[in-house]
Amino acid sequence: MERSVDVRTGEAVAIRYELAGLGSRFLAVIVDFVAQILIVVVLGIAFAFASPLLARAPLGKNLEAWAIAAGFLALFLIFFGWFIIFEIWWSGRTPGKRMLGLRVVRDGGFPIDAGASIIRNLVRIVEVALGFYTLSAISALISRENKRLGDFAAGTIVVRDRTETVADLDAYLSQPLRADTGLSEPDRLLVERFLARRATLDGSARERLAARIAAQVRPTLRATYDHLADETLLEFLVGR
Repeated sequence: MERSVDVRTGEAVAIRYELAGLGSRFLAVIVDFVAQILIVVVLGIAFAFASPLLARAPLGKNLEAWAIAAGFLALFLIFFGWFIIFEIWWSGRTPGKRMLGLRVVRDGGFPIDAGASIIRNLVRIVEVALGFYTLSAISALISRENKRLGDFAAGTIVVRDRTETVADLDAYLSQPLRADTGLSEPDRLLVERFLARRATLDGSARERLAARIAAQVRPTLRATYDHLADETLLEFLVGR
């Protein structure tokens, strides 16, 4: 069953994010894992060719030891730094998430920051160690927002890149009107409702309705605003 989360903004709209399901998240991890393995294989082949050269070089044993240490560091960065680097660089997406159309965002729909990415991916180490994401799968299944343990720790969710804008009339009507125009509260509500629904009207009906509302409110205003067209006036009166 698809799950979604609604996020209110200050611009009188609600953004609905479709939460990423367990299957798509697992496939994204597999894509990233395959890419990581390919990089490790390439580095392993390069190290195999370089080892004889390092052994024959002056201080060869020391160089080989440093190369082995660097290899282990590279493995850590490839398998865990990979997620942190890409999520910061690509705004919440790794190559796997990008291929599957997924993105990590903070609770509330805000872009992920470095701190949240580091936390969620440090917890990933524990998740991998304890049954290779078994706990993560269980957590995502029982969580209302499909969160794995790292998401709970970092305050993040994984969503599909496509979003849906839905009407948020309560937020729209709650915004203050311009205090200096003389627009009354009933007229303000009338104007707000027109502006909230005008996109659903055809051109001629929208123009006629704007003219009727403007004709009703103009005599009540502190100024005539004759230089403003009807719909422009209505937008001006409520600060749109």
